[in-house]
Amino acid sequence: MAVRIFVTGGTFDKEYNELAGALAFNRSHVEDVLARGRCKLDVAIDVLMMIDSLDMTPADRQKIVAACASCAEPRIVITHGTDTMVETATAIAATVTDKTIVLTGAMVPFAFGSSDGLFNLGSALSFVQALPVGVYIAMNGRCFAWNNVRKNRDAGVFEALS
Repeated sequence: MAVRIFVTGGTFDKEYNELAGALAFNRSHVEDVLARGRCKLDVAIDVLMMIDSLDMTPADRQKIVAACASCAEPRIVITHGTDTMVETATAIAATVTDKTIVLTGAMVPFAFGSSDGLFNLGSALSFVQALPVGVYIAMNGRCFAWNNVRKNRDAGVFEALS
């Protein structure tokens, strides 16, 4: 069973730019994460964009939705910034109803070495193989339906609405 991974940026792929003194994008770390985790799944990786989710526009979200709708694989994982992950999941769920799609991200960049991204991506890859058709968010070992989740910014976790 092949899994498509769409990369959209977010903290997962940020690095520290010493010259600017800020976090920035250089390249995706998804292949590094899969290699470090010794992933044996058949995956195809497409970088759709490398942006902070707070900078994501409706057109960017539509690009993600279109990629999900048009790809051949019925199982998709999307790496995404955590700040607007729920909004993107909502947009996908409104259009793509015949695939299993799991969005995930990180609170700490992979490049920092102590990132939750490796665990979150591994969990998302497991969830996407086991869950029925639908759109989900997987963070910190938990999985939520797209319409029953929020990011609790104070606690730094995702949690169910009910």
